[in-house]
Amino acid sequence: MTLLASVQDSLRRGQALKIITGLTNFNRDSVARTVKAAHLGGASFLDIAADAELVRLAKSLTNLPICVSAVDPNQFLEPVAAGADLIEIGNFDAFYAQGRRFEAPEVLELTRATRALLPQITLSVTVPHILPLDEQVRLAEALVEAGADLIQTEGGTSSQPHHGGTLGLIEKAAPTLAAAAEISRAVSVPVLCASGISSVTAPLAIAAGAAGVGVGSAVNRLESEIEAIAAVRGLVEALQGVNRPSLRV
Repeated sequence: MTLLASVQDSLRRGQALKIITGLTNFNRDSVARTVKAAHLGGASFLDIAADAELVRLAKSLTNLPICVSAVDPNQFLEPVAAGADLIEIGNFDAFYAQGRRFEAPEVLELTRATRALLPQITLSVTVPHILPLDEQVRLAEALVEAGADLIQTEGGTSSQPHHGGTLGLIEKAAPTLAAAAEISRAVSVPVLCASGISSVTAPLAIAAGAAGVGVGSAVNRLESEIEAIAAVRGLVEALQGVNRPSLRV
């Protein structure tokens, strides 16, 4: 599937910024606040829960491409009909606190089922960080063969930083940075580094081989719209400061 031109361009430049409202976040006010912040702050695209009403809400507030996330292929149908531009299998972070694990065979089967159901739309798939790195790489390769157009990494929710400040931010991002470094060398599609990413570690993700980053709680947990816009702009500026050769997308 050909990526949307605007998303493709940002990925090629290594400056793609996806702002995530939350897989389980169906609060219209919360989603609207984050959508506005992403739009005004200069993000590349948005990731919202797979809900047709939320898609229509987001489309009324921004012209940014909209990605919807779910772990059930059938949940994509109505949001896509409502105008979603991309779909994402994930984000699995929302389920780990419940003790729900996503192993490689299940993620691969979800990908195959989703691609069979929606053969044309751009498909991103998250690789679970609970897998050892070598298994993450093998799964990513299999996901691309099954039709994934983008691979996303994760890991921030389960990392346990031992320090505060900048060092703590780097420690928090370490699992997803490591996955991005390994997976980006193994697959031909763009890799998005997500979960635990901040303006400090966004440039490290690009240096590790990612084509962009996905950021959720660093923006969507801010109650002030002004603070949220500032956080998005800070991420955009951090990515713009990275010197990286053009990526093949």
